[in-house]
Amino acid sequence: MRSLASQVFLLQLSVVVLLVAAALVALVVQARRDIMADARNRTLTAAQTFANSPGIVAALSGPNSTAVLQPRAEAARKAAGVDAIIVYRLDGTALTHSDPLQIGKHVIGPYREAAIGKPFTKTFQGSLGLSVISAVPVRAPDGSVAAIVSVPVTVEKVHDRVNRQLPVLLGCAATAVVIAAGGSGLVSRRLRRQTHGLGPLEMSRMYDHHEAVLHAVREGVLIIGGDGRLLLANDEARRLLDLSADAERRHITDLGLGEDLAELLASDRPATDEVYLAAGRLLAVSKRPTAPHGPVGSAVTLRDTTELWALSGKADEARERLKLLYDAGVRTGTTLDVKRTAEELAEVAVPRFADVVTVELLDAVLRGEESSAAATTVTEMRRTAVAGLDANDLLYPVDELIRFIPGHPVSTAMTGGRSVLVRQLSTSDAWRAQHPERAQRILDHGINSLLVVPLRARGVVLGMVNFWRTGDSLSFEDEDVSFAEELAARAAVCIDNARRYTREHTMAVTLQNSLLPRRVPEQSALEVAYRYRPAQAGVGGDWFEVIPLSGTRVALVVGDVVGHGLHAAATMGRLRTAVLNFAGLDLPVEELLGRLDELVAQIDAEEAAAGQDGQGMITGATCQYAVYDPTSGQLLLATAGHPGPAVVHRDGTVTFPQVPISPPLGLGAGLPVESAELTVPEGSRLVLFTDGLIEDRDRDLDVGLEALREALSGPDRTPEATCAAVMETMLPDRPRDDIALLVARTLRLGPEQVAEWEVAGDPAAVAPVRTACSRKLTEWGLEHLVFSAELILSELITNAVRYGTEPIGVRLLRTMPISDAAVGTLILEVSDSSSTSPRLRLANVTDEGGRGLFLVAQFAERWGTRYTPTGKVIWTEQFLHDGTTPETERLGEILLDQWDDTAL
Repeated sequence: MRSLASQVFLLQLSVVVLLVAAALVALVVQARRDIMADARNRTLTAAQTFANSPGIVAALSGPNSTAVLQPRAEAARKAAGVDAIIVYRLDGTALTHSDPLQIGKHVIGPYREAAIGKPFTKTFQGSLGLSVISAVPVRAPDGSVAAIVSVPVTVEKVHDRVNRQLPVLLGCAATAVVIAAGGSGLVSRRLRRQTHGLGPLEMSRMYDHHEAVLHAVREGVLIIGGDGRLLLANDEARRLLDLSADAERRHITDLGLGEDLAELLASDRPATDEVYLAAGRLLAVSKRPTAPHGPVGSAVTLRDTTELWALSGKADEARERLKLLYDAGVRTGTTLDVKRTAEELAEVAVPRFADVVTVELLDAVLRGEESSAAATTVTEMRRTAVAGLDANDLLYPVDELIRFIPGHPVSTAMTGGRSVLVRQLSTSDAWRAQHPERAQRILDHGINSLLVVPLRARGVVLGMVNFWRTGDSLSFEDEDVSFAEELAARAAVCIDNARRYTREHTMAVTLQNSLLPRRVPEQSALEVAYRYRPAQAGVGGDWFEVIPLSGTRVALVVGDVVGHGLHAAATMGRLRTAVLNFAGLDLPVEELLGRLDELVAQIDAEEAAAGQDGQGMITGATCQYAVYDPTSGQLLLATAGHPGPAVVHRDGTVTFPQVPISPPLGLGAGLPVESAELTVPEGSRLVLFTDGLIEDRDRDLDVGLEALREALSGPDRTPEATCAAVMETMLPDRPRDDIALLVARTLRLGPEQVAEWEVAGDPAAVAPVRTACSRKLTEWGLEHLVFSAELILSELITNAVRYGTEPIGVRLLRTMPISDAAVGTLILEVSDSSSTSPRLRLANVTDEGGRGLFLVAQFAERWGTRYTPTGKVIWTEQFLHDGTTPETERLGEILLDQWDDTAL
């Protein structure tokens, strides 16, 4: 009960209980009184009614009055709800009674008034107990009293009626107490929140302190509500703002304050010592929100700085310059472009600080290179930005390389590393000597003052910014130098950031250009076109590859390394090199991605070990590897976290085959990669792409795939036209991710380009196959290749018969060039079911064999071994040089070179 709210609650509850108790007592007393009055009226009415009822006088004069009157009296008693209706003679003999034993007895009571003819009502102790009795005389026709009718009602019965009403009264009283207590509790709770549980003494002390502090301080204090109305103002605030007596509860904008001050006070913006002019005084205004420590609103303090009135002009200028510095920080460096940042610096300073601004930067800075400390001796800079000048021939134009002479303000600022102020250009001989005619035109134009400030960042000068003022403005003074240096320092940081980005971007672009394919290799299985678009933020890790494989097969690769910049480009280069090496081994598609997954996991481990606290940059990469075989039209495909391909059929329909997708590279955790096998009709277009083409922050994956379907649908187009149509439709204006697109039209080798034979495991079977091969080459018009082909084929079949196992097969493939610059090839393949692979070695002088593969390598452009699910295939490849005959006459020299002359 210490708090004011608790005490008020107790007081309210006590008053309510006392009032309810008094009301209850009054109601009980009044009820008793009303019931007693009702009893008197009821008994008197019943007595008079019975005394004046017809036939009662005749019954009294009859021989047996009791027999006549007793039934009537009982009926009347029940009807009237009284205890008895007693008729007795003047001598007191009872003729009727509710108790039959009392009939005929003498009744003793105060009946004298009734006997003399006067009705009365009294409380009397009778045979029924303490009762309210009313007695009325029965008059004879002559007016005399013939008998007396007495009607009693016991007081106990009267009290019973009161007692029956008492529970209702008590219930109503209790309900009133509960309701009143609840209301008092709500009022007390609200009062507790408003008084924060303080007691009367504490509140009184707080109020006294509040009044003392509020009105004694020499600062104005305002409390403003969330709706912008003034809730409280102390005496000092009223004096400083010249507020009227009724200012409180009025809106801030209705108090006659200045527009800028009223805007600040009515807004939600906090402020610290902001200077405003109000009521002829210069006020330092500080504003803080009162929430969450109080209701929504703000508390404002005002300090009178009228004594600084003489300096108000400079204060305005300082405030404007601070605002200019703030605007420069916001408007300068919005892009990572060196030239644009210099233009933003010039634009933000005109006309608020200077009338004309020019910016000169070192060529190394524009190229993104580091500007060394030796640059202070360089006085050759390139004009990068000009603002505030309409005449084109007045100053040096943009992009012109300017060599400043010694003594020129720019040269002095560059060599000294400090700002140079020229109050009057007309008195600067060194400035005029740079270009006398141009200098005179500048002076004639009205430009009369110059301030040169170095653009310095990280201790290195990047260039110069020149501030010019015309005759309409005041010349530069010493106090302008510090502001110009602050402005230039902020801009220099932005220019240096842009320079460093330019350098990194140039390095990344150079690295990526060196890593991405510069052209598609010649092959005869696919017509290929591609597109690559870097993200807006710079180059990234998207890449693609077209890799010719043995047996006219071609591998198509599309990958994506997460991120941008040098790290992503370098990682992409490592993955691309690994894919090229793995593809050269003719690994199955699923095994190749498995090896690539192990490589990425190893890269992540190396990065984590090299990073601080073991936390390095984790590589995120996806890849899709597909191998197309033009002899069968089959496409073997494996995907590691990468979107599947699209297939555009010759009729224009587009499908997205369902292919199993394994986890991204580095996350496989040693799990096997699943692959899929598709049969692609001839003339179809395979479309491989990275997720940047279909995914975007403003576009879901399903929406992107549907848009790609629409872009690919339609009449048959070349791969180049398909790439152009897709990029025109799908490429966003400002791509956030790299985009790589690879479109390949499938070709098939016809039956006339393929020849196959089965070879028995007998050395005698070599000759017939060699003969059949010669006939096929002659049929193809390749007579000039018969000798070398027979030699190669004899060696490979002999090795297969001697060291391999059946079945043994031979296949000849003739490919035709797609472009005029390419040449066709002749491919010889010998397959068997053995997994052993021959290798080239240098035979000893005394060895009889071991030189066959050497001859194969000499006559074939390429040769190698690839493994199949049932064995291996040894293949060779020879170029078709437009029918020219190879130098077969050198065969003897090649064979003789295998022996040492001295040994022979």
